[in-house]
Amino acid sequence: MSETPFDDVDPQQAPGRSGRDVPEGDPWERYGWIMGAIWLVFLAFPIVSSVQAETTWGWRVASVTSIVLFAAVYVQSFMRLDTFETWKQVHRFGMRRLAILLVLCAVPAVVIEAAALGMLPFIAAFAMFGLRLPVALAVGGATLLAAVLVPAAIGMYGELWFFGLIVGLVLVTTGLVRVLDERGAEHRELSRQMDIVSERERVARDVHDVLGHSLTVVTVKSELARRLIDDDPERAKIELDDIHSLSRTALAEVRATVAGLRVARIEDELKAASVALCGAGIDADLPDDHSVVDPRHRIIVAWVLREAVTNVVRHSRAGRCEVRLQSAGIVVQDDGIGPGDHADGNGLRGLRERVQASGGTLLVEERPEGSGTRLEVSL
Repeated sequence: MSETPFDDVDPQQAPGRSGRDVPEGDPWERYGWIMGAIWLVFLAFPIVSSVQAETTWGWRVASVTSIVLFAAVYVQSFMRLDTFETWKQVHRFGMRRLAILLVLCAVPAVVIEAAALGMLPFIAAFAMFGLRLPVALAVGGATLLAAVLVPAAIGMYGELWFFGLIVGLVLVTTGLVRVLDERGAEHRELSRQMDIVSERERVARDVHDVLGHSLTVVTVKSELARRLIDDDPERAKIELDDIHSLSRTALAEVRATVAGLRVARIEDELKAASVALCGAGIDADLPDDHSVVDPRHRIIVAWVLREAVTNVVRHSRAGRCEVRLQSAGIVVQDDGIGPGDHADGNGLRGLRERVQASGGTLLVEERPEGSGTRLEVSL
């Protein structure tokens, strides 16, 4: 009997079935029919009974031929189950093939009588994987009743009781396989959706950090260039060159972020922070040595530095910004208007999620001196 996986996440759709011979989810599913073929060895008993039956050779040949065709249809049907996209298609196919299998049981039932009960476990197994669950249970129950009642009706229950046991075990095991596969498919689908959501959040967070910082600096520098264009054209030209360079860098960073390849570096962010703060007319007190930060935390600290400096330039109205690096964290504080009662914006909310995902905490509060904002991350 087969362990061909058959997921049932959607009542209309058979997940993992792409309509092609090879399912998209698992390329090894194409070999699930092998588990069904292994058990065909037990059809040797009905075949032997057919050969030894006390009847004409014509009936013997017809019985053996029916059993061989039964085995071929059984295996080919299992191979086809993985090629359908919806349960409606599978159920329709399964009903047709089940009818063929039952017809092929007719001749052996006439020739070898009770020995043909050895074909019932295969009927039960195929029904469990090829039909909707309520119909599969009904067919399975019918095969179990036949395996129990037929020997009793012909007075051979003492010799043939094991057929009922075999069919019962087949129903239990295939039913468990199907239910576990369906629950596993639901779990895999949920995990896939969660991965998609996480990736979207990562891209949105990274793009926000990249564009938020870069566009803030571009805005500051463009305003400075506009003021200088009449009084100091050479200085304005330098600012415009910086804007051009920043724009190209931001474009490259966005592409790398979308591809999942971008990694923030503390030394780069310190340089970018100096440019952004100075361009906004804010005195920058930045550390010279970034090696104090534990290597395990440098990427997250770099992201914190970028977003914190961007917020200082955008919102603080500060005259001075101080950055202090720690082994397992960072402190950024300014002498601006302070955080007030405003809720976290997208940038700070994304930064908090990033820090929490790294096992750290983020605190935003007014400076102890009473003016300005203090942002501290501890990892």
